[in-house]
Amino acid sequence: MALLKGKTALVTGASAGIGQSTVRRLSAAGARVICAARSRERLQALAEEIDGQAFAVELDVCSEASVDSLLEQLPSDWHSIDILVNNAGSDIGGRQLFHEGSIEQWAGTIDTNVIGLMRVTQALVPGMIERGGGHIVNIGSVAGLAPVSGCSAYVASKHAVHGFSESLRTDYAGTGIRVSEVLPGMVKTEFAATRFASSERGDQYYENYGLCLEADDIARGVLFVLEQPAHAVVSQLVMVPDNSK
Repeated sequence: MALLKGKTALVTGASAGIGQSTVRRLSAAGARVICAARSRERLQALAEEIDGQAFAVELDVCSEASVDSLLEQLPSDWHSIDILVNNAGSDIGGRQLFHEGSIEQWAGTIDTNVIGLMRVTQALVPGMIERGGGHIVNIGSVAGLAPVSGCSAYVASKHAVHGFSESLRTDYAGTGIRVSEVLPGMVKTEFAATRFASSERGDQYYENYGLCLEADDIARGVLFVLEQPAHAVVSQLVMVPDNSK
């Protein structure tokens, strides 16, 4: 726990699910957390819950202007960001054959999951280099390691996140910047409801799937990655439901 005390973290996609749980876990471990997402109302409620240890900032990772203004929206004493958790993600239109979806939906998935992640990372890396250290945690997926039927765009995006994470680690070897990737299996969150634009269909999807991980399981995984000593880098942490029971 002492390793995170006094650190400043930024979590994207912090308004719900894995992001929200990660904010709570990092705050409980002593870090100050910047909660970033598009939903200001939800973010404000989360920041108020973690009084004094969190700051809410509206951020659209798909908007270059929004990412460029990120640091300007923060008080000056919140500018030195030690930890970046790239969690914002999308799969709108997913779970159908590639030709059945629209190229706008597939491009949106790539823009959020890959380009958006890269935008935020590029905005914060210079500061980490200047300060001589930092930790970037990318939330990937087991879909970045193997094919999944009906998820071509999402799988492509997560393969890209995996390759980016692996290469980024080599880019900054020796700079004090660590890069980790957390790759969850099925996690029960609002993600499916957003994908299908239907809470009922989202709930049914998880019910049909069977045992799922919870958002807090992944948040604890992120915390584990961050709490390793400086000489130990968790390059990949794969987390899947235990379906053996």
